[in-house]
Amino acid sequence: MLKSDLVNILVQKKGVTQKQAEATVDVIFNAMKDALVAGENIEIRGLGAFHVKHYGAYQGRNPKTGEPIPVKAKRGIRFRAGKELKDRVNRPGPDGKVPPLPPSSTP
Repeated sequence: MLKSDLVNILVQKKGVTQKQAEATVDVIFNAMKDALVAGENIEIRGLGAFHVKHYGAYQGRNPKTGEPIPVKAKRGIRFRAGKELKDRVNRPGPDGKVPPLPPSSTP
């Protein structure tokens, strides 16, 4: 799903204009980005949580030459799916089996 798909869903289901839908999605995503940049975690009930993880500096190694390389401290973002989302993704179909994923369109 793309950002434009979310915009189209808003237009179809809520009857707002394309411009209003784009602005709404932009406001939400920008607020989420700003919160993560500020080091805040985001929890969306029924979906999951985004957590900012802090990594300390460490001594890495160039795998080709074996030369030690200092790696700076950094932050990463982790997403943990909520129970409701996991259950929904793994919900069995009418045959009692979890349907396989469709083939990926990207290599």
